[in-house]
Formats: sequence, C-alpha cells, structure tokens
Amino acid sequence: MAVRVGMVSLGCAKNQVDGEMLMASLKNAGYELSDDAALADVAIINTCGFIESAKAESIEEILELVTLKKEGRIKKIVVTGCLSQRYQQEIRKEIPEVDAVVGIGANGEIAEIIGKIMEGETQDVFPEKEKMPLCGDRELSTPSYFAYLKIAEGCDNRCTYCAIPLIRGGYRSRTIENIVEEAQKLVDDGAKELIVIAQDTSRYGLDLYGELKLPELLRQLCRIEKLRWVRLLYCYPDTVTDELLDVMASEEKIVKYIDLPLQHASGRVLKAMNRRGDKESLLKLIAHMREKVPGLILRTTLITGFPGETEEDFTELSEFVQEVRFDRLGCFAYSQEEDTPAALLPDQIDEETKNRRAEIIMEQQMEIMQQKGEAMIGKAVTVLTEGFDRYAECYFGRTAADSPDIDGKVFFTAQGNKPYFGQFVKVRIEDCMDCDLTGERI
Repeated sequence: MAVRVGMVSLGCAKNQVDGEMLMASLKNAGYELSDDAALADVAIINTCGFIESAKAESIEEILELVTLKKEGRIKKIVVTGCLSQRYQQEIRKEIPEVDAVVGIGANGEIAEIIGKIMEGETQDVFPEKEKMPLCGDRELSTPSYFAYLKIAEGCDNRCTYCAIPLIRGGYRSRTIENIVEEAQKLVDDGAKELIVIAQDTSRYGLDLYGELKLPELLRQLCRIEKLRWVRLLYCYPDTVTDELLDVMASEEKIVKYIDLPLQHASGRVLKAMNRRGDKESLLKLIAHMREKVPGLILRTTLITGFPGETEEDFTELSEFVQEVRFDRLGCFAYSQEEDTPAALLPDQIDEETKNRRAEIIMEQQMEIMQQKGEAMIGKAVTVLTEGFDRYAECYFGRTAADSPDIDGKVFFTAQGNKPYFGQFVKVRIEDCMDCDLTGERI
C-alpha cells in the first residue's frame, strides 16, 4: 500500500513553488498525495523563517502535527523550507518528535529521505543550499487558471534587515529557454495568468547573461498562445529600467501592475537598510514609471520602526505615502532578525511604537484605496472569476489590478448568466466596500 504524503506550505509564493516541486517529485517516486496533511501517513511542513511572526506560525504548525502524531493520526513529520535551513540544530533539539529536518539543498532528495524515515531512521539532511533544484515538475497548489513562475533563487542585495541571503544563498537565474518551456506547459495545463516571481525579479539574468534579461524573458512569454495575463511581483527599484517599462507598456498580455517593495522613503533610513535612494529620487522614479506605463497599478511594501527611525523619518514616510497614493500597499513593523546587521544597530525601537506607526500607514492607505475604489463606480472592468460566496450569494474574482491573496476582490452578481471559475467576464462596478469592489456582470 502506497505511503500517503500531505503538505502544509507557509510563507511566500516562492516557497509555495518549492513545495509544489517537492510534491511532484514524491508523486513521481510512487508516493500517494493527500490534500490534507492531517490525513496522511507523512506530513511535510514547508516552513517560512523570514520574520518573527512567520517563524512563530511555522513552529505552531509543527507542534500541531506533533500532537497528531502522538494521537496516532499521522506517522511521520518532515520539516523543510526556510526555518529548517536557518535553524537546523535548534529544531531537532527543541522538537525531537520531528522525524526529518531537511535543508533546501536536499529538496531533490525528498523521496529518499521519506523512504528512510518510514524504515525508522531519523534524518537531518543539509547539503549546500545551491544544490536546491531550480526547476522540475510541479504539483500545482493554485487553481488551474493561474500559476506562479519562479525565475530565480536567492538574493545578492544584502539589505541589512533581511535574512534571505543567509537562508537562500546568492542570486541564481534559470535560463530563458527553461522558463519559457515551463510557462508553455503551465498554459497547456490551463493557466491563463502567470505571476513572475523571484526574490528580486527585475535583477533576472544579470548573473547568467551579464545583463538584465527580464524584458527579453517577458517578450518571449507574451508569445505563448492562450496566455492572457503576465504579472510582475518583487521588482527592485534600482533595476526597473526603461527597457522593462517599454515592454510593460507595449505588450498587451503584461498587466499594467508592478510590485515594487520600497521599504521606506527617508534617505537616512534607506542608507541604514543598505538600500539606495531617498524620497526625492523615489518620487522621480515613480513619476517616470507612471509616465512610461499609462494606467500603471503600483504596489509596494514598507517597514516602520527600523532601528534609529525618528519621528521625522516616519513623518517623511507618511507624507510620501500621501503624495504617491499607491494603488496597493502593505506595511509591516520591523522584525529584529538575528544574524542580520540591523539586529546589532543601536536605537532599536519598542514594539508598541513600531506597530503604531505601521497602523497609521495602513489607515492612510485604506483611505486612499477606498477613494480609488469609489472612483471606479460606473466603470466596466474585466474580472477573472475565482469563486462563489454562498453567504453573499454572489461570485467573486480579481481585476488585472489585483494579485491573488495579497490584493482585493470584485464581488458580482451574474443574473442567471453563471460564469465558470477561471472565466474572464465584464463587470460594471456599483460600489466599493472596505476597499473591495462590488458590481454586476454585464
């Protein structure tokens, strides 16, 4: 009888893709896959270890699986992902009930590792992180109509607050041919939207080809028939070139949406973060981007409470948010991560101040998004149908201005003309409630 394996995958979309590759390799090796880790023989927890709250969530999930193991509902527990890569000995020491602690470099060995733990061996496997497979078959965990397309692994930026280079290693691009081949397969399997991701997406190709190759990659992706939307996440301001903006403006399939994590606007704070620029240069960049790509939807993430952030720095950030009027924004309180340069900086800020500042930014942003949503009333938009809300008795989906899981939705009635999930429909917007749009299918 085949061993049943289930996975709980946490954290970002990049980690989600890693989990999809793990599950595909297990399926190819003859294991039976379970949609619910709690109903499997072997439960894999694909962890996030980026910031304190993510680490806490990962540990909580591991402990829940330990309880199920003690109750005899599952047999074995495997911990993979960023937390296991970062805290190799600590997991084994603190949670001895875990059967395997696996570094990202061992992702290609997952079938053999599970085979050994099923025979009673405990496994702690940590080869070089660079051995992690960059491509391979995937068992998609997203709905069939969209998929993430991971084009590189690791990061070279060395922002002082970030542990990713420690966990994931240096930047490693996949070849254009390899990515396009995977994209074609995803579209052949039903994907209508591909979301292009990496730790620093706009740096793509620099390590492999000696120059920025994202524009060329995007041109080739846009040639794939039946692909409707291409979306860009995690672009770094320093590598957003005119060539990239020209491709975004000219290629119909590329949604006019870019995720540009800026983290702050104060030049003093950005310098301490080992990032370049200041409020003036960022305003200039954003104005240039909006000029080059008419109708551009701009998403960013910001950090409040970085060590040494003064009230003046925070005020500058707040004014920046008001002036730019981002379409989408997430703001997070700084997390003091061990083994990062920022963790050792003087003038660490208390949790209450960090969180209060983040809340202020988010309150500002919610007001901006509500105003932008109300400006959409009366307009017709294209919506990718994603589901049906039984309580509200209406369908919901996303426009090109919304990325899955992180942005808003459009709720709409269909008046007997039922759409199928994954179908693009036209919706006339009638209202904006808590930054989500509501309307009726035309």
